[in-house]
Amino acid sequence: MGHHGSPDNMNRRAGLLQSVLVILHLRLILCGSDVRFSIPEEREAGIRVGTISRDFPPPYQLLTQDYLWMAGNTGELYTTEQKLDREALCPEETQAKECVLPHNAIVGPSGDLIQFLVVLEDINDNVPRFENDVIHLSVSEDVAVGTRFLLDEQAQDRDTGPNGEVHYRLEGSDGLFSLTVEEGHVMMLVVEKPLDRETRAEHQMTLVASDCGFPPLSATASLTVRVTDINDNCPSFTSDGPRSVTVPGDAPRGTAVTRVVATDQDVGPNAAISYSFSPKVSERARKLFRLDSRTGHITLAQDLQSDSFEELVLKVLASGYHCPPTDTRVTISVLPAAGQVPAIKIGFIAEHQNATIMLPENQPPTVLALLELGGDGHLKGTSLSIEGEGPFTLSLQNGKYLLSTAKPLDYEMKREYDISVVAVGLPAEGVVAPHSRRAIRVLVVDVNDNAPRFPRSHYQLEVEENNEPGASLLKIRAADADSGHNGKVTYRLGKHTAAIFKMDRVTGRLSVSVPLDRERQDVHTLTVLARDGGSPLLESAATVCIRVLDQNDNAPAFLTPHFIFFVPENVPALAPVGRVGVTDPDEGENGRAEVRVVNGSGAFVVDNAHGTLRCTATMDRETEDRYELYLVATDNGRPSPLTSVARVTVFVEDVNDNQPKVILPNSNLSCLTVPTSTRAGAMVAKIYAVDQDSGLNSDITYTIAARQPAHHSSSPFRLDSRSGNITLAQHLMGKDLGMHHLFVVVSDGGKPSPLHTTVWVNLLVNESIGPCRLDSVPRSLPYRLAQTPTEAPVCELPEEGTANQAQLTLLVGSGMMLASICLCVVTAVFYLKQRRRRAQWSRRGHNDIPLRLEEKYCSDE
Repeated sequence: MGHHGSPDNMNRRAGLLQSVLVILHLRLILCGSDVRFSIPEEREAGIRVGTISRDFPPPYQLLTQDYLWMAGNTGELYTTEQKLDREALCPEETQAKECVLPHNAIVGPSGDLIQFLVVLEDINDNVPRFENDVIHLSVSEDVAVGTRFLLDEQAQDRDTGPNGEVHYRLEGSDGLFSLTVEEGHVMMLVVEKPLDRETRAEHQMTLVASDCGFPPLSATASLTVRVTDINDNCPSFTSDGPRSVTVPGDAPRGTAVTRVVATDQDVGPNAAISYSFSPKVSERARKLFRLDSRTGHITLAQDLQSDSFEELVLKVLASGYHCPPTDTRVTISVLPAAGQVPAIKIGFIAEHQNATIMLPENQPPTVLALLELGGDGHLKGTSLSIEGEGPFTLSLQNGKYLLSTAKPLDYEMKREYDISVVAVGLPAEGVVAPHSRRAIRVLVVDVNDNAPRFPRSHYQLEVEENNEPGASLLKIRAADADSGHNGKVTYRLGKHTAAIFKMDRVTGRLSVSVPLDRERQDVHTLTVLARDGGSPLLESAATVCIRVLDQNDNAPAFLTPHFIFFVPENVPALAPVGRVGVTDPDEGENGRAEVRVVNGSGAFVVDNAHGTLRCTATMDRETEDRYELYLVATDNGRPSPLTSVARVTVFVEDVNDNQPKVILPNSNLSCLTVPTSTRAGAMVAKIYAVDQDSGLNSDITYTIAARQPAHHSSSPFRLDSRSGNITLAQHLMGKDLGMHHLFVVVSDGGKPSPLHTTVWVNLLVNESIGPCRLDSVPRSLPYRLAQTPTEAPVCELPEEGTANQAQLTLLVGSGMMLASICLCVVTAVFYLKQRRRRAQWSRRGHNDIPLRLEEKYCSDE
């Protein structure tokens, strides 16, 4: 003992214990890192994460409680008010991996330090984002179909897995372009149809990026494809250009004669036009006129000094790059100079710039300028007139002319007018009258007098329900005849339009942002408003009626999942059991459902025409008192019909169709011996009967309808009508010795007519207990039988349940006649025997004389 308790041994044990504790402490620290919990990010406060109580003993203390807090007694971990944002807590370079947050806690009585891991699971809480909301791309109009162009503007989604996997689609391309994504998520824009800049110089589309989360999130970027021009059009002269002009014979050099104008639908250098005279133009014309190769203006190259009329034809060519020249002809009439040409002075009244009148459209008739003739005063008879037709008038007032508009001008009909005012003097003999001409240019200024116009005032379209969110429904365009901001149209939906629809304000594309449900609303009526950018703003409206087409997305629904019906057991075949209504909110064949019975016994069938369950077999409550079956309702939807199931319980109600059945006594010949020593009130026999019916139909009562012998003033036996117990009503005396026959009627409580069964109860009163034997029962009832408590005569009751009522009536009637005769005989014989025995008892002093009873019954033989 002293050796084991030495100080060296104790020191060694203490060191060993310390080593073990250090190992256990290290094991707790190392094993703690194996404990992991997972929780979706962005969870609200108070959500249970897990517990460390399975791995470590209490108490518990979490060192950092920024995002989680721990119950000190249970080790339960819960989220705090500061939500866990996976994208914020894990750097971007690790977002593709598992986001693990280590946590430290002190556990156990010894305060061990452990570490456990919390894995943040990603949820789809980040929308894909494009770096630029607008993407521009230039494509030449002669690009070949099938050519691909790289779109390097990819959307980024900070989520991981399917939540961060982005797919792209193109909307509003009108079939001209398509989008394909090649390996490495490289997006390519594919040209599907030939392009024509002159038809459409710019294409506006929407690039939609959607992730694969549930529900998916989407972002859009506007894709603008500008079609660049190639030189695929040649110059052409307009049909309304000048064909013939006149020039005074004394016009000075530099006088503007006319201008030829050709157009080219191309733009930029491709639309550059060069004008020149045809080689066929005469030398005389080349000397007199100069053609500006860039503008097409024709002016006088020298002063005219012509005293005779002269007509010159100029053939002007318009040439473009790589195009054959086109030509037009201008006929110039040179009038002879006959004295001084009257001069025309113009004083502008309306707003003008550089001798050009600027007149807003829709103005009432307005004075534009004041014109006055100049020159020598002896030129009499000279007058001013407007050459050609136009909405302008000249009126002479006090020797001066007022140039006015004849009606309001319309910018949308014609934007520019060149008014040629001619002054013509009186002609001299043999020469043309001298005249002069002045050109006045009028520019019509646009005002916002045209509201945007839709091609149609009412649009109708059909959309299947359960559509994808963001699906494009319709693209509506409204035209505005005004120019500039006055003709720039934007779109929006009316104020009372449901928020589930969206309208692109620039493109007029109508889309639906959520799946539609026809059962909730089958028709949506929207008001689309188109507004221009003028001042004041003008707006017009169009109606869009969207009819939602049905899909088979609703299973038939029973009125209740469990039908309970009650039917009497004597219900006839094909009688209705109850209504098994079913509804389906779908329409057409999708909403037409048929109901059939499954898992049933075949005793029921559904009448779909009336929505009724009918029975097809005879019901017997005593055989089966309830039926359990299932109904299946199936609609006619395509491609996959939908079904629903309901349970049906049919209870069979009782009908009084079973007579009471006597169990005790088991035969009419059964016999019991009652000793004379039996005390009053004791039970001597029992009648027990059952009825297979239920309720009142099985409520059994017992009644003594007749007794034999019937001459006793009072019977020693009493029958309890409810229990069927036969008791001794009084002390037995000598007069009670012998056989007692009780004719008992057993009745049920059926309404309105109870059913009955009869039984003979045979009791032998004897001095001692001995075997009781009986060979027959009375065949006829003694004299008149009392009525049963149900007021039904016994003669109408079936006996033993073996004969029908007609046979029983005949049998009971015959039996009563025979029984009456036999009863009289038996009574007489019994009376004589009793007198003889009393005499013998008197002589013998009532000593032990065995009592032998012999009863003879009349038979039918």
